[in-house]
Amino acid sequence: MKILVIGGAGYIGSHVSREFLDRGYHVTVFDNLSTGRRENLFDDADFVQGDILHDGELAEVMKQGFDGCVHLAALKAAGVSMQCPEAYSLTNICGTVEVLNQAVKYGIGCLLFSSTAAIFGSPQYLPIDEDHPREPENYYGFTKLEVERILEWYDRLKGLRFASVRYFNAAGFDVRGRIRGLERNPENLLPIVMEAALGVRAGLSVFGDDYPTRDGTCIRDYVHVSDLAEAHVAAFEYVMKQGKSLSVNLGSENGVSVLEMLDHARKVTGRPIPATIAPRRAGDPPCLFASSAKARELLGWVPKYSSPETLIESTWNVYRSVFEEHGKL
Repeated sequence: MKILVIGGAGYIGSHVSREFLDRGYHVTVFDNLSTGRRENLFDDADFVQGDILHDGELAEVMKQGFDGCVHLAALKAAGVSMQCPEAYSLTNICGTVEVLNQAVKYGIGCLLFSSTAAIFGSPQYLPIDEDHPREPENYYGFTKLEVERILEWYDRLKGLRFASVRYFNAAGFDVRGRIRGLERNPENLLPIVMEAALGVRAGLSVFGDDYPTRDGTCIRDYVHVSDLAEAHVAAFEYVMKQGKSLSVNLGSENGVSVLEMLDHARKVTGRPIPATIAPRRAGDPPCLFASSAKARELLGWVPKYSSPETLIESTWNVYRSVFEEHGKL
């Protein structure tokens, strides 16, 4: 079967592409390389450089004919979205509508949409399941929720089946070391920890140590990106087999605090990793983790690589190797 992966040169997209390739699918990656990296492309996949905001470029690739499309191209910095809603509206909403229109035009049967836990806002109960109220607290989350609503209408009106897969905290790298493109300007915890371990940063800030948690720091649900990739394939195959759409939360169901993750990182890397306590950040809930019961029931999905040790070890192996190659160690 033929799969188009939009945003397939990015961090998550490259792992999703690799998983489809490993399962025997024919993969074409469509990416404008604004944040994606050429080193994340594979010789056994086709590549087309293009932008979802350029409808002619999108049509040119989609008319090749695909069984399914994975859509991961989006702006994702929650803080920036509050300052630049126009950019997030254009890319995340308008760009996605163009993807849907072209998918319908060229008869693509299933679209996998990269969604986010940010659609839920602060948790009203834990773990967060699919029935949790959806009240995003940043514009990024709003754009993703709006797309989910649009997808429901396209399903009803145009017969475009979809799977909306909601990530919590994606982390880690391919455990076989086949993906080595580091994220540009990372904002997530583990890449920042790695940079501190390598001396690229003098240290890192822990935002708040007075939360009502077991050690006073925020607890989050970290899911290995390879586990997320497996869920994409499972979700696509479910929609194609069952002929109906699907929305699922993808989490490890185990929260890890900032200090716990930092302690694991020091043990795995053997580096001191300096850290200082800083004031809380506005909008950070104390705890955030998911229920994956629906994904387990419908997709048979159980995360295999999402222990803190595997998350950190797979990330450290890539960061250390890349920095050694470039003579920075």
